[in-house]
Amino acid sequence: MAFAAAPSPIPSRTQYVLEAIKHAILTGQLPPGKALVETELAARYGVSKTPVREALKTLAGTGLVVMSQYKGATVRTVDAAMAHEVYDVRLLLEPEALRRTITRRASLDAAGQALADADAAADQAERSLANREFHRALYLPCGNPLLARMLDEVRDQAALVSTVAWSAQPSWRQEAEEHRRILGLARAGDADGAARALHDHIASFVERAFPEEAR
Repeated sequence: MAFAAAPSPIPSRTQYVLEAIKHAILTGQLPPGKALVETELAARYGVSKTPVREALKTLAGTGLVVMSQYKGATVRTVDAAMAHEVYDVRLLLEPEALRRTITRRASLDAAGQALADADAAADQAERSLANREFHRALYLPCGNPLLARMLDEVRDQAALVSTVAWSAQPSWRQEAEEHRRILGLARAGDADGAARALHDHIASFVERAFPEEAR
């Protein structure tokens, strides 16, 4: 899927390019290990090299892109070690954030909408985006902005892991069932049960996609 030239005027050409490259990475159009050549990306998105360069720097900061003095910029390669590193952070933080969301009696409407969007998704890209929003809707109202920001910082890397895993072993139906169970427990006010279910959901995904012995 090729992107049309950047519309004019736009709020920020760098932001436009940033979102376009991120979308291409998280939908597999730019696969792990792919070289990201500034001139090629500039031509692809109808911009100069400057916003491309700035976008790549930002994506390197979020962990989607690797910058090398010799190879330039490439899409980050996903392996078992990287997957476990990212998911370890989620396992430590995300269940506790959900527990706090529930004990605060925060609204779960956004999570319900994300679940519906995932069910209605037309393709893997839409489903992946909806799944990301589901998880974010569970932890965002936790009442601790720093905790939410820490989880936001690993969102893109987690999405890259799931994109690679799904391409090898589609498991979204199982994950959708687990999401429904988590949301059901959360809506029932079972903070401990929902947190345990979320922990098991995250752990089972990474172990299934990247077994321990592959580390």
